[in-house]
Amino acid sequence: MGAGVAPGPGGSAMRFGVRARRVAQVAGVAGVLFAGAAAALAAPWHVVFEATSPYHHIRVIDEDGMRVLSFDGSTETQMSLSDPLRGHFEYTEYFHLVWLWQSRLSNVLMIGLGGASVQRAYAHYYPEVTVETVELDPTVVQVARDYFHFKEGPKQKVRVEDGRVFVRRTTRAYDAIVIDAYTAGRYGSFIPYHLATREFFELARRRLGTNGVVAYNVIGSLRGYQADILGAVYRTLNAVFPRVYLFPARESDNVVLVATCASQPVTLRQLQRRADAIVRGRRVSLPGFRTRVAAFRSLPPSNAHRSPVLTDDYAPVDGLLSGRTLRALEAAPAAPASPRPRK
Repeated sequence: MGAGVAPGPGGSAMRFGVRARRVAQVAGVAGVLFAGAAAALAAPWHVVFEATSPYHHIRVIDEDGMRVLSFDGSTETQMSLSDPLRGHFEYTEYFHLVWLWQSRLSNVLMIGLGGASVQRAYAHYYPEVTVETVELDPTVVQVARDYFHFKEGPKQKVRVEDGRVFVRRTTRAYDAIVIDAYTAGRYGSFIPYHLATREFFELARRRLGTNGVVAYNVIGSLRGYQADILGAVYRTLNAVFPRVYLFPARESDNVVLVATCASQPVTLRQLQRRADAIVRGRRVSLPGFRTRVAAFRSLPPSNAHRSPVLTDDYAPVDGLLSGRTLRALEAAPAAPASPRPRK
């Protein structure tokens, strides 16, 4: 679902990815007024669908040959009207990198549907892979069917349910779990708290098969914009999975984290060799697959060591988005060392 953008249809704000939303927030009221005036003068746009569900104010907007899905003023999905496999946000292509750890990928669980960018791509490039999607909002499912070429079938299934509830109840084992679920709040698009805690990731790990992986989209950056939430999600994943790697997008403030059940570390060169073999074997035909591998980062974010592990009892996502939580942790006195237990 993922990448938020500046509110409002029209103009370049719909096309500049997450950075545009940050600029609009800094600009304040004057920026909003200017954006409204600019939208009126911009190239023609058309709202083809609008509704308010129990979870979102949803709009589907056509502009300049692109179709955009908006939740509460943030852009969640974009798609080319002439070719539904083009025009998507670049970061969604990093969800294909689960193949590097699962070269015989057969089934994937996806939490979050949005405009079905990843589901469409998987259906086209990997028709033999079963994709099961869990989406909380039934209106979003209908919009994906009606406006974004999402087609259900034996290999593409969707369930209207809370993602965590589904993961807790299912008995299936998956090769990969892809998580791209966001909602709107006072700081823009943010991760639902209950899908970012250690307890949730423990549930997810129990649903993975041997060498299973989790791919998780975080709106943020390695330094600066929303780096605090990225550090916290990284550290929380790493409390459950032995290895966590980073794939920062080039065109937006998104970082896809890949957490692996395999404890053996990998290098960029190893992944490049794996990618070469997978492409030669025609298991992956996504254009630019090898290019995406080059974004690989094995080192943790620089702030991970001071970031909190998020739990069901302590998940200050709002504070991390605003920068308050890490400032409070840095200001707090160090806790006294626990006495060593007597034998």
